[in-house]
Amino acid sequence: MANTETALKEAASIDGAIGAALVDYTSGMALGTIGGGKDLDLTVAAAGNTDVVRAKVRTMEMLGLKDEIEDILITLGGQYHLIRLLKGRGTNGLFLYLALNKDRANLAMARHQLKKIESELDI
Repeated sequence: MANTETALKEAASIDGAIGAALVDYTSGMALGTIGGGKDLDLTVAAAGNTDVVRAKVRTMEMLGLKDEIEDILITLGGQYHLIRLLKGRGTNGLFLYLALNKDRANLAMARHQLKKIESELDI
């Protein structure tokens, strides 16, 4: 079982990774971050993506959808932003956020690797 630090290091090792964060979407707080920098403030990204997750959860409730969100993808001109809602024990209300360089990333592999990281994460 991986802890937060190990999970973030694994996420940062994904090809094309710019930065990653573990975020509590009930508060909007990043519980841990790795990478980022002047071009990507992960604290701001955590708070902003919390609004995205809350909006999607609320929309699903209004539509009466009884399904679970696996991940949310935001595609920019040069980046992918991947949000993976966590479902394991003790992870309710958390998501992994991963920003990827579009030219260097393989989106399918990144999704697969985030799923693996989620399965090993113990909080």
